Amino acid sequence: MTAAESAFAADPSATSSASAAHAGAVDQVLARSTDVLARAGVPNPRVDAELLIGHVLGVGRGRIQALALTGSVMAASEAVEVAELVERRAARVPLQHITGRAAFRRLDLAVGPGVFVPRPETEGVAGLAIDALLASAEPEPRAVDLGTGSGAIALSLAVEVPHARVWGVENSPEAFIWATQNQRETGADNATIVFVDLADALPDLDGTVSVVVSNPPYIPLGAIPRDPEVRLHDPHAALYGGEDGLDVVRHVSATARRLLRSGGALLIEHGELQGEEIRDLLTADGWRATATHPDLTGRPRTTSALR
Repeated sequence: MTAAESAFAADPSATSSASAAHAGAVDQVLARSTDVLARAGVPNPRVDAELLIGHVLGVGRGRIQALALTGSVMAASEAVEVAELVERRAARVPLQHITGRAAFRRLDLAVGPGVFVPRPETEGVAGLAIDALLASAEPEPRAVDLGTGSGAIALSLAVEVPHARVWGVENSPEAFIWATQNQRETGADNATIVFVDLADALPDLDGTVSVVVSNPPYIPLGAIPRDPEVRLHDPHAALYGGEDGLDVVRHVSATARRLLRSGGALLIEHGELQGEEIRDLLTADGWRATATHPDLTGRPRTTSALR
């Protein structure tokens, strides 16, 4: 018996024959799941418990809350499945690896081992890129996402700016498979996922692109992410950017200068302490109007520049 299943069975209502059906009562399963996750140090344990139960039952969080309030009961097999998923989450396996999905802006993306799980803060980076693409006067503006990973940014641009053409560039075979699957599921025919190193990407587009955006690996090699979900499960190639964290940023700058037309915009996600360094790097490379923008929590998250 796993630790999570033991915690479930420890509730007297789950062990008495008279109340065996209530072992699957949604409110009790939710309470026990939340407790297991909280004791494991999982952030937002109640939210994750609702999402895991919803994943098993095939419904959203709001429905789970309603079922808990009305005393609804799930099948015993479903309660056992929830316990198994809670055990995995308590071991700090990312929630998105367990459910196989990640929400990002308007998208519901397929994710799993081998691809960086898109974060809420990156939604703001995509939003800035979308705004820049919408501001283009071209009838069919072009955008390139360098290091697309799951395809989150590239596909958001394609879906939210349907008159644009968007390319997502990725050099990890595993991530490329996820991005290709997401492009197919999204049905964004104006998006193309390309398997190539970003330094060599898309020479046929040189001088024609309106927006280049990137969420590159930017963690310095000496820094270790605090969260086990990141440290143990995200691909290292998507996290670490060399001694100062900026090795890939330098390649992004060079490739973007080649791809962008005059007046085109570059947007780069980075750590909250890297804005000044990246502005200096871009200025030295000949970029204009460099600026750093905060995310929704007020932390410096994105640096922009004009070609």
